[in-house]
Amino acid sequence: MPSFEYIALDAKGVETTGSIDASSEADAIGQLRKTGFYPTKVVEAGKGGIGKAKKKAGRAAKAGGARKVGGRIKSKVLMIFTRQLATLIDSGLPLLRGLTVLAKQEPNPVLKRTIDSLADSVQTGSTFSESLAQHPKIFNKLYINMVKAGELGGVLEVVLLRLAEYQEKAQRLKNKIVAAMVYPVIVMFIAMGIMVFLMIYIVPKFEAIFRDMLPGKPLPALTEFVVGFSRALKDQLPFIVVGVIVLVIVWRILAATKAGRQVIDRWKLKMPLFGNVQRKSAISRFSRTLGTLVTSGVPILQALNITRDTAGNVVIADAINKVHESVKEGESIVAPLEASGVFPPMVISMVDVGEETGQLPEMLLKIADVYDDEVDNAVAALTSMLEPIMIVLLAVVVGIIVMALFLPLVSIISGLNAQ
Repeated sequence: MPSFEYIALDAKGVETTGSIDASSEADAIGQLRKTGFYPTKVVEAGKGGIGKAKKKAGRAAKAGGARKVGGRIKSKVLMIFTRQLATLIDSGLPLLRGLTVLAKQEPNPVLKRTIDSLADSVQTGSTFSESLAQHPKIFNKLYINMVKAGELGGVLEVVLLRLAEYQEKAQRLKNKIVAAMVYPVIVMFIAMGIMVFLMIYIVPKFEAIFRDMLPGKPLPALTEFVVGFSRALKDQLPFIVVGVIVLVIVWRILAATKAGRQVIDRWKLKMPLFGNVQRKSAISRFSRTLGTLVTSGVPILQALNITRDTAGNVVIADAINKVHESVKEGESIVAPLEASGVFPPMVISMVDVGEETGQLPEMLLKIADVYDDEVDNAVAALTSMLEPIMIVLLAVVVGIIVMALFLPLVSIISGLNAQ
């Protein structure tokens, strides 16, 4: 029976090498997977070996490194590229030719250079996942590991289709969250802009008119309040601007620390109105990422590490880290999820059922679909609630200022009529 040399990752993601007796390369891969290894390279002894395989990969990496591409691309552009490549490969086109076709028609210059670099790297002998790993600013760990799993399982086109679907759903979810956040922010800035304009430019002009037309007479209490606020705002405006800048800088410094990030992310999940949307979107992202990775053949511990790194929220990442430790010890993932206090009982129950029935990946994807709909409903409810609140708030602020300016005019008009 022939012997095969291999490079593989263990359950912790650590690379290991060795040899195994098997009837074929596919049989060797199967034996390694049964023992808990995740093979990345399997070569028959005497026909290149691991040493030559590593040298070949090194030469390919150098060839690719000569054409390293700077810059980043938008997630939407990457999503379209993934979908197009998946469609081409699913249609029977070889990977190298698919990359060449996409490079010719790609309008984005950064992605075009990246695809050319990928094609060169694949042509010199690197696997597609090794080529992707040369561009970490564009392709994250999730992307690279899913492609690697697809290559090892011989189902690259299926994994790319899953990856494209994942990106599309993630992009739709992101757009919904951004739309929900942008509307109130824009209205708030408009309201503040109108108020500052009225206070700094309009109210002082009216104050001068009142002093001329009503000499020695006291102004109404509301007018005195608005005029006093206008003076304070005008005098303290430079200090207010500096204070806002300092506040932003302190916020960024705080967000850069682990403890600060923990406080901010926990507050995001609990803040009024927006916290519900943040929590549901975080649960959806966790479920879809982990479900997609495990379904694509990525080992559970490695999938949890990737999901933790792409969680986008420190509180969720800490919960995933505890799940990772629990799974590594051979325990259930339900207890650490429940202990985190982030995941609702419905999610925990569905995960528990999925784990017991051996259908955890499918159950995670169902949770993601459910919470995508939940985010839709939460965003719609938030928008319908914020619209009247913002309009009423703006109307009240402007109304108070207008009323304060018109009250003295009544006295002026009464005086003119008396004369």
